[in-house]
Amino acid sequence: MERLDGRRMIVERELTSEGPGRGRPRRGGRGVSVNLAESPLTWLHARGHLSDRQFDAGERLRADWERAQLAPGVTMRWDAVRVRGGERGLDPTERQIAAKTRFDGAVAAAGPGLADILWRVVCAGEGLPDAERALAWPARSGKLVLGLALDRVAGFYRIA
Repeated sequence: MERLDGRRMIVERELTSEGPGRGRPRRGGRGVSVNLAESPLTWLHARGHLSDRQFDAGERLRADWERAQLAPGVTMRWDAVRVRGGERGLDPTERQIAAKTRFDGAVAAAGPGLADILWRVVCAGEGLPDAERALAWPARSGKLVLGLALDRVAGFYRIA
């Protein structure tokens, strides 16, 4: 049963040993309510698996990802015509380039082995179990590696 509650989208899922499953709970099985509007990063932070510093670093990285418009998009531009005097006097293209430069710098600061988990969890919004499977990592290793990557990104963004 889906219900919208403000900014949340709550669904009932079956509770498995790996966490919330994809399907509805079976008769007599255990179920759990899941907020589909919540990002994996927010979920980890809310449950104490990420520090405030790591969470802030992930949010900054995701914001730069979105500002740089690195996600796949449509071919037609639907945004408004150029507005003068935007953020710090930069036009939209310059803001996009600045965000891409920051994003590339943050990913480079994380290091070559950590960029994959950062992109999957922070930018693409993929859950840790799915990211671990896609990267062929052992179960429950992603949380540790993601924490290390976010610490390095926090250093890049100078988050205290």
